[in-house]
This record gives sequence, structure tokens and C-alpha cells, in this order.
Amino acid sequence: MYTDLPEEQLRGYRGDVREPADFDGFWASTLAEARAAGSDVHTEPVATRLAGIEVLDVTFSGFAGQPVRAWLRVPRGAQAPLPTVVQYAGYGGGRGHPLENLLWAAAGFAHLQMDTRGQGSGWSRGDTPDPAAAGPQAPGVMTRGITDPRTYYYRRLITDAVRAVDAARTLPPVDPTRVAVLGQSQGGGLALAAAALAPDLRAVVANVPFLCDIPHAVVVTDARPYREVRDYLAIHRDAEERVLATLAYVDGVNFARRCRVPARYSVALMDEVVPPSTVFAAVNAHAGPTELSVWRYNGHEGGGIDDDAASLRFLDEQLGVARG
Repeated sequence: MYTDLPEEQLRGYRGDVREPADFDGFWASTLAEARAAGSDVHTEPVATRLAGIEVLDVTFSGFAGQPVRAWLRVPRGAQAPLPTVVQYAGYGGGRGHPLENLLWAAAGFAHLQMDTRGQGSGWSRGDTPDPAAAGPQAPGVMTRGITDPRTYYYRRLITDAVRAVDAARTLPPVDPTRVAVLGQSQGGGLALAAAALAPDLRAVVANVPFLCDIPHAVVVTDARPYREVRDYLAIHRDAEERVLATLAYVDGVNFARRCRVPARYSVALMDEVVPPSTVFAAVNAHAGPTELSVWRYNGHEGGGIDDDAASLRFLDEQLGVARG
């Protein structure tokens, strides 16, 4: 069933996301510290028996210089430099298996699939720990370090997402002038953040993006991961102001306000995990050109393969890929 406002009201919905006065300075200093901590990028070939795609195991420096894993998949024998897609995983997932997620390399892109620190045991595997101290939290990572933006889990993960773009641009198959970011759910939220923070990206795809209009989402859905914040506040009743202040630093609406690259969004009107209004809040805040697919009869799976097909067409256009 529909989980939110009627569609005609959704299309004008903007939410009321607070914007910290030091938002830009916070992220500028966070990224400067991460870049100063190290910029190592290492690759190792992976034996996969694939005839048409080569896979490399990548390790790059993320938040605080900590190592983050990724897969780089490229068309075997393709002429570099290649248009490139950096992809982020949904909540609970990691970079997965090297034989998974072959669409982008099969379509002729260099494809960097970033691992997700401290996740990767829900629905796909991961190999990157989150070594930071956490403090009390509800099960999951949504409330890890949530009472201070400096200790919050998503500060680290968003920094990793931007550093993944930095790392991709150093890899020999990659055309550093033709890089886009992409993700679904949590991955869509990370893609929005990276598109606002990483310089000179060409496009962003955010399918049913999580982490947008978070204060609203927390009180209008019972589904996890947003439920984790509510569960935390049900116990830590005196922490509401600190929690909401922290969440404002990672809210996709604030990143969308700063995102000037062309964007493709999708939203599902029967989505219980990511309330549709929260996606519209980001779309309506986006500072650059947007296109939007509205899936009226879908839940959090969104448009599935139809989202993939639309994303491929969109990124062909934005990255200047000509197909016969």
C-alpha cells in the first residue's frame, strides 16, 4: 500500500531539514584531514575465469587514512582511459563477491565497487572493519557515535565514499574527467554526499536514497534502519537534540542543496524503508538538473532492472558514451 502523502503532495514536498552553520567547514576539514593522513592505493589482480571482464582487488586510504577495500572491474582489453562509475552499497552490504555486479564493466565502464566499513554481513559480504570507538548504540550502525558529528559512523563512511572517488582517479584504466557516482538506498545517500563533496564529478545516480530528511523519516516509518534511531532515543531520552544535530551533518537534503551535477533519482511510493517524502525532499532541494522515476507499485526494491536500464542510459549520456 502507499506509505506516505498522495503523489501530488509529494511532488512539492521539501521537508524542514536543519542546516548546521559550519556544515561546509566541517566537511572541508574532515576531508582535508583524511587526505593528509594518506593516499595509498594498491591493486592486486583477481583470478575469476571471466572472459570479458578483468577484476582487481583495490585497497585505498579512507577516513583517517584507514584502509578500505573495493573491487575494480574493467572490460578486458578495453582501451583506456575509460568512463568510470564509483558505486556504493546498501545498508548491511559490502563490496560483495568479485563475480557479482558485472553490469557496468560489461557496458564498457571502469567500475569501482566500494566496500562498506563495519557492514557487509547482512545481504552481501564485506572485508573492511570500522576500528573507531563507538559508545552505546542500538543494533546496527545507524546510531554508532551518534551524539557527536565528529564520532558519528556516517562521518567516516561518507569520507570513505569521497576518498573512493579520489582513489579511482589514480587508477590507470580510469578517465579522471569522466567519473560518476551511483548507489541504491544507503548507497544512494552516499552517492549524493560524494557528488556534493568530491570535485568535478559528471553525474550522480541515487535510487531510493536513504539518509534524506532523516528527522522526518525517523517518526513516519517503523522499518529499520531508521527504526534504530527511534529505538536509541526511546532509551536515551535526553539525547534528542544532540542526535538531531548530528544527523543534520549527514542528511542528503543538505548535500543535495550543494550538488550541482546532473542527477537521476528514483522513488517507490510503497516503500516502507525509505519514506517517499524523504526522497522528494532531496530531489526538490537538488541544485543541479534532475530526472526522477516514480515507481507507484513498488517497495524498497524500487525499479529493479528498470532502474538499472535507466541509469545506464543516463550515465551514457552524462559521460559521453556512444553506442552503436
